[in-house]
Amino acid sequence: MTSWHNEYFSIHPEVAQALKEQKPIVALESTVITHGLPHPENEKLARDLENVVRENRCIPATIAILDGKIRIGLDDGQLERLAQSKDMMKVSSRDIASALVQRNSGGTTVAGTLAIAKEVGIRVFATGGIGGVHRQATFDVSADLLQLANSQLVVVCAGAKAILDIPATLEVLETYGVPVVGYCTHEFPAFYSISSGMMVGARLDSAREVAQLARVHWELGRPSAILLAVPPPAEAALDPQFVEDAIRKSLDEAERMNVHGQAVTPFLLSRVSELTGGASLKVNLELLHNNARVAANIAPYLLPG
Repeated sequence: MTSWHNEYFSIHPEVAQALKEQKPIVALESTVITHGLPHPENEKLARDLENVVRENRCIPATIAILDGKIRIGLDDGQLERLAQSKDMMKVSSRDIASALVQRNSGGTTVAGTLAIAKEVGIRVFATGGIGGVHRQATFDVSADLLQLANSQLVVVCAGAKAILDIPATLEVLETYGVPVVGYCTHEFPAFYSISSGMMVGARLDSAREVAQLARVHWELGRPSAILLAVPPPAEAALDPQFVEDAIRKSLDEAERMNVHGQAVTPFLLSRVSELTGGASLKVNLELLHNNARVAANIAPYLLPG
């Protein structure tokens, strides 16, 4: 790492040692902790995801901004603070520098986590669902998509968040040259549901195959991530129409209440959870655990050598 990195980055000793010894690491985002769930559920989820990664013989690297420092890997106190504080920023890739200069603290989004993980050479990142093109404002496109186009990581997700315009999101990913690969499926999942009705660009059925595709993609000079779409566990997945009805009602409420910008996604996810009687939240938790497990299976195959 350069002196520039050393000035702004604080890497947990366990993660630093894993980077030095080329052990498998899985990056984890932190907006799911700061903006996704209330306390203490968010803290439990954060610890559970790290444990899933460890149980599969990898090192977890939860990424966040604390006191104007980029933290890669959190100790117990830092994770607890991140989960309990009510005034954390939502840090996308554009916000990292300002958060550092102003000595702010916050949870990193998919885009923010990708930008940071890329800088230190982490190759695998597990999340829930990526951001994308919003349904009622097609000019509102998540920074996640552009960052995916410029980050050489395997990103394990359950597709795009179901509240989004999934066909438009896939079109933008195609434009940006991001391979969308289905893990044991030909169909692109819809976060809460197994299928969105859209097809993926390719299907792979093992962690080794995913790593091989990623290596070839990057050796050919392609700058983008591999977006690995993993369906939510079948036993928790919801009926697509049931979810769609809840989403449409939530969108109408958001429009009436004039909810815009970064507030849209957390508002919609919260309302969908309420309208589905908590069923969508259960799926969200299940798929996060599953994605962390899949990511940990892939990470060893992407080590140098």
